Amino acid sequence: MKFKTALMSATVFAACMFGSAQAAELVVGFSQIGSESGWRAAETTVTKEEAKKRGIDLKFADAQQKQENQIKAIRSFIAQGVNAILLAPVVETGWDAVLKEAKEADIPVILLDRTIKAPEDLYLTAVTSDQVHEGKVAGDWLVKTVADKKCNIVELQGTTGSSPAIARKKGFEEAIAGKSNFKIVRSQTGDFTRTKGKEVMESFLKAENGGKDICALYAHNDDMAVGGIQAIKEAGLKPGKDILVVSIDSVPDIFKAMEAGEANATVELTPNMAGPAFDALDAYLKDKKAPAKWIQTESKLYTQADDPKKVYESKKGLGY
Repeated sequence: MKFKTALMSATVFAACMFGSAQAAELVVGFSQIGSESGWRAAETTVTKEEAKKRGIDLKFADAQQKQENQIKAIRSFIAQGVNAILLAPVVETGWDAVLKEAKEADIPVILLDRTIKAPEDLYLTAVTSDQVHEGKVAGDWLVKTVADKKCNIVELQGTTGSSPAIARKKGFEEAIAGKSNFKIVRSQTGDFTRTKGKEVMESFLKAENGGKDICALYAHNDDMAVGGIQAIKEAGLKPGKDILVVSIDSVPDIFKAMEAGEANATVELTPNMAGPAFDALDAYLKDKKAPAKWIQTESKLYTQADDPKKVYESKKGLGY
């Protein structure tokens, strides 16, 4: 009886040890675009926190907004024999060759917050918002707010060739289509950064009668909007009043601007893409059942009427 009890104890101990080893052995590579915005930094923080919480060994690589760095990182992850790869792709195209290498190595790839143009069998799933919908929500808000008045719009686009820039532009244009009083008079990339957003907005203001001919600024992310707000202020105009400001992401600083009356609306993009991604990966590794090709996250519109100070406080715990 004593031998049987001891044997059972040893078996339980071994099972526990084996289970812990299994959890520790799950290694995931994460190729991040960079840290060009507050939202991007928050996504990185949340992903690291989610990995730690689940006992995943996360190998992190910052690409500094260069696709060639991401491709190198993915090849390094493949060489290390990771169990899976998370990829936040800087642009839509040019991924086929390296993703084929991952597939041949039997390493599933999950896309985070952005999509790519590649055969669907080269990645397991994409965890993103509906970025066309985000742009449309921003455009719908502007149409409703301005109504029948003439509105010349300037647009700060995201990184050229990236899926958010393409989709957010498309959705916004769909919202104002057929409305003759709305016109995008200037549109240029601000690379999703505050510095470039400010720089480009300065050129827009000079080109449009010092900003007096501009009705609204639409920015593909909040960081560019914050840069644009600074440029508007320096031009002697009041952002949020003289020029309406609508953007996407819902980072804390845009709510500070909304509280000050300097921004009008933002469409939320959650930084927690890793939670759904790790859930999908866990299910796939357990039974090899592939998840849906698209796991959609929620998008929500916030305006000055939504108590920006309260929302700002709630956002601070999300990795920002």
